[in-house]
Amino acid sequence: MNASRPPGSTGAPPAFAAAVAAVREVRLRSEVSLTEVPPPARIAPFALALAGDVLVGGEELATGRFILLHDPSAPPEWGGEFRIVTYVRADLEAELGADPMLGHVGWSWLEDGLRASGARATGVGGTVTRVLSEGHGALADRPPSVDVELRASWTPVWTPEDPDATAAHLHAWGELLCTVAGLPPLPEGVVSLGRRQR
Repeated sequence: MNASRPPGSTGAPPAFAAAVAAVREVRLRSEVSLTEVPPPARIAPFALALAGDVLVGGEELATGRFILLHDPSAPPEWGGEFRIVTYVRADLEAELGADPMLGHVGWSWLEDGLRASGARATGVGGTVTRVLSEGHGALADRPPSVDVELRASWTPVWTPEDPDATAAHLHAWGELLCTVAGLPPLPEGVVSLGRRQR
């Protein structure tokens, strides 16, 4: 298990262990490659981090992180024992990046993903940032590009021992990642046979 634990602990609390087990069983769309990575230190006593990339035809269209935090003391700012922290980034065409509604639209992608996946959450907050890159000098021929970054966190409303309730939050993030990458949503009733999380 790559999930972090405090020094000297003999194991993770049952609620965190159950949540981690449920997350590891999630299958996302086949275009999404998931890998466990070292979780951030000192944010919470227990954490699991996943890196995700959307790959189509060998090209990376979007990248991101999904971090599951657990603190049995239930920090007041969290409003619970669990907190989910996410990040997604993708390159957009300059025309899209110039849209003044991009921030609002980007945030709606997260809200839509949570709703569509049935992931109940409180304390949802975050930012949508766009960075315009223009080439000059020797790079003057390079077309302008825009990076969009969406950072968000929320407190899941779940029973972590319920695999479906837990999985819904990773599915919501996976949908956000694919939307930012520009992939069309899967038709209703179609389930992607994606890679199983290791």
